[in-house]
Amino acid sequence: MSFQDLESGRPLTGRRDLANGRQDPTQAVAAGLFQITTAVRNFERLVNTIGTPKDTPELREKLHNARLQIGQLVKDTSAKLKQASETDHRVEVSASKKVADAKLAKDFQNILREFQKLQRLAAERETAYAPLVPQTVLPSSYAATEADSNSNKTLEQRAVLAESRRQEVVLLDNEIVFNEAIIEEREQGIQEIQQQIGEVNEIFKDLAVLVHDQGAVIDDINSHIENSYAATAQGKTQLRKAANTQKSNSSLMCLLLAQVHCTMIYYGLLQQLLSLRCVLRQLLNLLSKLSP
Repeated sequence: MSFQDLESGRPLTGRRDLANGRQDPTQAVAAGLFQITTAVRNFERLVNTIGTPKDTPELREKLHNARLQIGQLVKDTSAKLKQASETDHRVEVSASKKVADAKLAKDFQNILREFQKLQRLAAERETAYAPLVPQTVLPSSYAATEADSNSNKTLEQRAVLAESRRQEVVLLDNEIVFNEAIIEEREQGIQEIQQQIGEVNEIFKDLAVLVHDQGAVIDDINSHIENSYAATAQGKTQLRKAANTQKSNSSLMCLLLAQVHCTMIYYGLLQQLLSLRCVLRQLLNLLSKLSP
């Protein structure tokens, strides 16, 4: 199981911790990374909207909520990754699980680094741009001036003009108060971003230690694999030498057997010749006796 499996749409394997009924830490980390990646993509889209005509207080609120969501997901996933990392130091844990957890830690580090960049970009843009607030249509000062300059206006019209000016002052005061609230909200948002950047930096430092530890685990596994390969290669070499030696010994034995066989044939023929020689001598002696 890896983070790429989740991104490609592969389902979780369903392996569970039977002792406590909770999800396996490795699967939990993979699921958390998938959620973080999705949330970061949405956060990036919102950040890119800052400073555009779509930059409204509602957008800033969505940005705020997305930031909080990612922060919580990062904390939860970091805790699960630590749990998985502690499990990997046990002897009975398989090498494949250690490798999978190390890959997840690396993926987590990469997506967290991307989120850090987006946080800094959001802080810069929120400082540089204010959200667009729909402006209330105010009474026209030109109309008020025109009404004031007309001496033929009735008393009722003058009362309407005075009320219009009063409403204009009230709206202006409300606009000032609203703008001050917007500025205060922006400052709070920027402080919140700075605080979250600090929290993510701390998590990133802890994650760097985890990645380093997981790298040591991977190096240890690779060392064992290389040693196994070396031992296997050495064993094959020894077997090849033994086979060649056995083959050489077999050839030598065949040669010796052939020599022994030839020697036996030679001695057999020699004995036959000696026997034949004795028979011939006896025949010659017999013939010599029979001759007058």
